[in-house]
Amino acid sequence: MTTTASTSSVPRGGARERLLEAANELFYAEGVQSVGIDRIIERAGVAKASLYNLFGSKEELVAAYLASRHEGTVDRLTAAMAKVDDPRERILAVFDAQAKLFRSPDFNGCAFNAASTEAPAGGLVERAADDFRGWIRSMFVTLAREAGAKDPAILGRQLHLLYDGAGLAARMDHRDRSVATSTRSAVQILLDSTLA
Repeated sequence: MTTTASTSSVPRGGARERLLEAANELFYAEGVQSVGIDRIIERAGVAKASLYNLFGSKEELVAAYLASRHEGTVDRLTAAMAKVDDPRERILAVFDAQAKLFRSPDFNGCAFNAASTEAPAGGLVERAADDFRGWIRSMFVTLAREAGAKDPAILGRQLHLLYDGAGLAARMDHRDRSVATSTRSAVQILLDSTLA
């Protein structure tokens, strides 16, 4: 009788996709510094040379992992906002999408926050985190402008702080469901006080 090893844990697709999938799973769950290249290669089922040919270094793999997280967040939030027409409701839709993420069993906080706390200043990881935060801020400023805020930059900054704070609290408070509810209430109060 012959047996074959299960391939259910081996990512499918080309080497690049498999490496990114393995990095996404391991880096997000365990942290960028605690996961070595050998574990990524083993999980992806590729040769070490493939990783270095495709990414050049672990830092470049981490940057690609963060780019995929950025793209996923853009897609998720854009889809949530597209479901409503009212500008104020689009702001709330962002926080509703975030609340849904908090309920996910594998939620482990903000990937950019975790990666940037472990990375040296001035590198690719810091740049990826800055790009992501810039996109989030710009999104909130645009939403504030569309909702008729007198000072969209200030309201955008306030919304961004609530978004970041909710993500941190949800992670630190072990997915406490009241974080999302409390954050949504705070956003509604803020919108009521700043939008005519």
